[in-house]
Amino acid sequence: MVTIKDISKKCGVSPATVSKALNGYDDISSETIELVIKTAKELNYTPNAAARLLKTNRSHNIGVLFIDDSMSGLTHEYFSHILNSVKEEAEANGYDITFISNNIGKQKTSFLQHCRYRNCDGVVIANVDFQNAEVIELVNSEYPVVTIDYSYDKASSVNSDNQEGSYTLASYMVDRGHRKIALIHGERTLVTQKRISGYKLAMKEHGIEVPPGYIAEAIYHDVDSVRKATAAMLDLPDPPTAIMFPDDYAFMGGRTEIIERGLNIPGDISVCGYDGVNLAKILDPKLTTWEQDTDKLGRIAVDKLIERIENPETAIPEYIVVKGRLFRGETVKRI
Repeated sequence: MVTIKDISKKCGVSPATVSKALNGYDDISSETIELVIKTAKELNYTPNAAARLLKTNRSHNIGVLFIDDSMSGLTHEYFSHILNSVKEEAEANGYDITFISNNIGKQKTSFLQHCRYRNCDGVVIANVDFQNAEVIELVNSEYPVVTIDYSYDKASSVNSDNQEGSYTLASYMVDRGHRKIALIHGERTLVTQKRISGYKLAMKEHGIEVPPGYIAEAIYHDVDSVRKATAAMLDLPDPPTAIMFPDDYAFMGGRTEIIERGLNIPGDISVCGYDGVNLAKILDPKLTTWEQDTDKLGRIAVDKLIERIENPETAIPEYIVVKGRLFRGETVKRI
């Protein structure tokens, strides 16, 4: 294995000078920096992670805590885009990522213990039960933490504009002439509360009363629960002319129920999803939805975490909102 001493010998400079050149110090000449970097590449030098940890007290390893109760894991189209953005931004800044769980091998452990075991410098937390005691323990620990779509006092958070997204979708349906607009939402989380609030605000501003049965709970990313909720709404004495679904993937359950009843989208009933995943754009007709900026969510989360890791004395917790946009699609009929 090539070492700093090998590079210093070939360049004719001290090991300390090589270390400074490789670590971005500017108190040596640009010519020396260029020579050292060029030589390191020629010799296929790879920094030793263990040695770097001892020297800088940083592992350059970011933990990612992601738990998907729907068991779709990294095939979850919405969160997979966020996680891919997290990975790319971490690597671009010289960091690796490690998925955190409450198991090491077959041994039960806490999220905090796993972070310590993996020598993480900080953690991005997404799609978990944010009220779980082990999650709260991690947030209150020595580790810098950034959360996605949930806010704690001591951690920075990066949030989708969930209230605005739901408000805009409902308002768009009203603008298309609909007055009987129903909402199927996911489990009761902070994200869900904001989406319900956006929907109700749009209805209130347009003077529309929401009848009983027009707001129903299902499960995010779960086609079966959404199909059942859709069936219940279609069986109402005065069914809606438009339904807002919790996410684009779960909408497939509602779509199946609508089609099997011989109804046409949007001829007989208008619909919209949420998230803006690729699926929405290849359906026929294209699904009207709220397109979240998953790339920006992931990138900002990593940037803010690295800022807290590398500047612990000056970085402060922030609440950041990432804007989305309406994808009009073809599933909301003008009436």
